[in-house]
Amino acid sequence: MAKYVMALDAGTTSNRCILFNEKGEMCSVAQKEFTQYFPKPGWVEHDANEIWSTQLGVAVEAMQKIGASADDIAAIGITNQRETTIVWDKNTGEPVYHAIVWQCRRTSEYCDSLKDKGLEDSFRQKTGLVIDAYFSGTKLKWILDNVEGVRERAEKGELLFGTVETWLIWKLTKGAAHVTDYSNAARTMLFNINDLKWDEEILKELNIPASMLPEAKPSSCVYGEADPAFFGGKIPVSGAAGDQQAALFGQTCFTAGEAKNTYGTGCFLLMNTGEKPVFSKNGLVTTIAWGIDGKVNYALEGSIFVAGAAIQWLRDELRIIDSAPDSEYMAKKVKDTNGCYVVPAFTGLGAPHWDQYARGTIVGITRGVNKYHIIRATLESLAYQVNDVLQAIKADSGIELSALKVDGGASANNFLMQTQADIIDAPVNRPSCVETTAMGAAYLAGLAVGYWASKEDVIKNWAIDQTFKPQISAEERKEKVEGWNKAVKYSYGWAKED
Repeated sequence: MAKYVMALDAGTTSNRCILFNEKGEMCSVAQKEFTQYFPKPGWVEHDANEIWSTQLGVAVEAMQKIGASADDIAAIGITNQRETTIVWDKNTGEPVYHAIVWQCRRTSEYCDSLKDKGLEDSFRQKTGLVIDAYFSGTKLKWILDNVEGVRERAEKGELLFGTVETWLIWKLTKGAAHVTDYSNAARTMLFNINDLKWDEEILKELNIPASMLPEAKPSSCVYGEADPAFFGGKIPVSGAAGDQQAALFGQTCFTAGEAKNTYGTGCFLLMNTGEKPVFSKNGLVTTIAWGIDGKVNYALEGSIFVAGAAIQWLRDELRIIDSAPDSEYMAKKVKDTNGCYVVPAFTGLGAPHWDQYARGTIVGITRGVNKYHIIRATLESLAYQVNDVLQAIKADSGIELSALKVDGGASANNFLMQTQADIIDAPVNRPSCVETTAMGAAYLAGLAVGYWASKEDVIKNWAIDQTFKPQISAEERKEKVEGWNKAVKYSYGWAKED
């Protein structure tokens, strides 16, 4: 039997490959950063060829590090930065333009025009999403409308569209498979999450030729085989999911009501809502968690734009810490924030506020406030933002959270995790392996080929490193949260021109 499952983790700033064994242990890791392009303020692009070359490079490197051959690899699973949009020529394989990244805001005005037409409710009912420049649909339209000759070529059936996993699967199979999985399709704003089909009315509204779109398939099934030219033998490509859904799967949140929060550059909180979509009235998006074993699970998701980025700001711009881990030690030098709150709305506020004109603010400053209070308030702001999303999820789903599973870089910060438990009034469970995104991709791929027999086998691999239990009184919690709610309002609408 093959020894490993290969997870390709195609991130926003770097690509990684991790080889996992049957126990879910990491046996080899390779990582490489790639170039970020910022052609105009608010625009973000990647070179799709560089995404592919770095991803292939780290896969080969991870195998070489432990002397693995293609025969040792049972399957390949892919997880990816979501929404990032690539268009390429189906005959030459050459992209017609840079990949437009999820963070890119170039289509904001067009999104406003769709809202002005009164389309928000119909888009939400079909796609589960808010109309926003974040999602792929308007990015694809921009390429069709603004890159010379592209619309004509697309209408002739010469061009293909895909998000990052679609592009990587197409490249790995040398063009044999043009597919996406349900979780990634659900992030395009073009996919009807109720009937699992590309939505003809939305395609017509955005003027997108259906011939460009990949086939949407479950997240755990064999899409094709990696060409032997790459790894010296064929390997099934059998799992794919967007990064946040993959993390939900890697955290084994298989039943309705289970939730995870990833603390990365931003925060992404997802709760499994079972086999029916729950549509939000509180600023969350409804998304497909995954398709497996002939069933589809849905999730409610809240995305917070600034989390780890606020700690980087303390380090790189304010220069009051030398490294991210310092923030924990320095926050503990004071017993509280001395009444001050930091709202890190550097690029607006995400869920549940959705105010693209909000900007960062520090309130409640008195002469006694020092850098330690600011550092502590910045860390606490992450916990408050997560609580805002959890309260919205509770209002939409009626589900009480029993515990929150956590992962991502900032989950290593014990002060932050304790604060998180205090503010949400629920235990916070940090697993021993926090590489849950790649692990989720590996599980989806391995389950499809029988490397793991069932989800029950996978659950056995999940182990807790530490549980953080709430330690503050209900009165103190209420007072803190009310202060935050007041502070957030001061950040609203700041950048909007009167």
